[in-house]
Amino acid sequence: MNKRRYWRWRAVDQDGTVLDILVRSRRDEYTAERFLNRLLDGEEGVEPRVVITGKLSSYSPALRRLLPKTEHRRHKRLNNRAENSHRPVRKRERPMQRFKSPEQAQRFLETFSAVCNHFRPRRHRLSAGRYRQIMSERFQQWRDVVQLTRAA
Repeated sequence: MNKRRYWRWRAVDQDGTVLDILVRSRRDEYTAERFLNRLLDGEEGVEPRVVITGKLSSYSPALRRLLPKTEHRRHKRLNNRAENSHRPVRKRERPMQRFKSPEQAQRFLETFSAVCNHFRPRRHRLSAGRYRQIMSERFQQWRDVVQLTRAA
């Protein structure tokens, strides 16, 4: 964006649900610590047992500072769940002809990941009947939300 490189920091849980996204121009310790703080603010008192990251060296000191009891795993293929969460974003970004600014990217990605999580239940864990039931409930929730915003 604007001839500068920006990085997407994503946190994904064991089921593939995107927990948080942060767009930043740096990949340093400060940014890693800020991202982890932001992620842990939503989870009060819950500390993860294991954190799997890429091989970026700025994760280790931040994790040691913020989550000293948590096991940190770094391996070439362990991070695939987070890497696969790129795909829907890139697919949606293409018709938009790329993001114009980091602020626009942050706003879009936060909303997009929440909507994606809502409408993409992990199909492989559900029977067909349960999947249809969940999807009909979620579409009804969406209709209720849309009607509330129209009335306001």
